[in-house]
Amino acid sequence: MEDKTIILFDGVCNLCNGFVNFVIRHDKRNQFMFAPLQSEIGDDLLKKFDVTEKLSTIVLIEKNKLFNRSTAVLKIMKKLSAGWKWFYALIIIPKFIRDAFYKLIAKNRYHWFGRKEECMVPTSEIKSKFLNYKYEKENVGIGCE
Repeated sequence: MEDKTIILFDGVCNLCNGFVNFVIRHDKRNQFMFAPLQSEIGDDLLKKFDVTEKLSTIVLIEKNKLFNRSTAVLKIMKKLSAGWKWFYALIIIPKFIRDAFYKLIAKNRYHWFGRKEECMVPTSEIKSKFLNYKYEKENVGIGCE
């Protein structure tokens, strides 16, 4: 999986699921794979990077490096089609400022956007983009717990 660009996300968060759907729509080069943070494969990937605390953020794993919060979102936007890559220019804003805004939204995301009782179930057209479904056949990971 080292050659894959992986996005880990909160599988029960409506905002996060909306972001994943947005990325899938604008990922014209088919660069990203996805897994919920709550999945076994998501947990295994975080352990690989010695992340022991329970994360509640977007995580990007690219070229064997882990990025989270605003940096992850901006690096994802940079790889999307059309004008979305221009959002990467916001990387010049100091990380502590970007992450302060990110944390404000993350803290209120369930209140503002709602949450699901279970992780999203991808349609058959996009199921191959989800690591927890792709590797389920090999008993490596299953959906949200």
